[in-house]
Amino acid sequence: MVTDQRPRLSREQIFRTAVARADRDGVEAVTMRNIATDLGVEAMSLYHHVANKAELLDGMAEVVLDSITAAVGSPVVNDPADWKPLLRKRILIARDILLGHPWAPALIGTRSPMTLSIVAYFDGVIGLLRGGGFSYELAHHAMHSLGSRALGFTQELFGPPADQSEPDAVAALTAMADRFPNIVGMMAADTHDDTGALLGWCDDQTEFEFGLDLILDGLERLRSAG
Repeated sequence: MVTDQRPRLSREQIFRTAVARADRDGVEAVTMRNIATDLGVEAMSLYHHVANKAELLDGMAEVVLDSITAAVGSPVVNDPADWKPLLRKRILIARDILLGHPWAPALIGTRSPMTLSIVAYFDGVIGLLRGGGFSYELAHHAMHSLGSRALGFTQELFGPPADQSEPDAVAALTAMADRFPNIVGMMAADTHDDTGALLGWCDDQTEFEFGLDLILDGLERLRSAG
């Protein structure tokens, strides 16, 4: 009797394999053909479970977001003063997971903002704010102030061109010190070095926590003022 030895596939298996490929080679290496090769199947087999590349990318984002939601859990604010350390911890846990998938922030920023995993995560953020005594109005302001930082990364306004590395961009600006003395002076005085905890242009751990703490401290002052 001949048995079918082809591996059984599932959507979750395909998405997790794609995440592993992106972790190893970058998200640009995620193609239906490459993922099929990693799974040991023909590329056409994937289309029985995933409609197209866009759906594959959506699934990869969901895998990362679901892992964040699982890791942060559902802490309860027993003392209103605990909202800030609990929220800070939640955000840094999310960031730690994203550091393991440095391609994910850019991908998440291009996917639908209304997936269940995103809604679940931010519902938890608002729950911590409400437990700390925030009105819904102030919680709304807080969410806008935090922006993507609430999920563990920052979306910088500026960055090097796609075809230019960060060192090249810095060198180009430095060469124009006579025209832009303040920017070049600031860059020359920059002393922190978090190359092992980087999620994008200027999104290193020092800058991330500096901005996060400024926002949380400001929100605490507003909360205390009622």
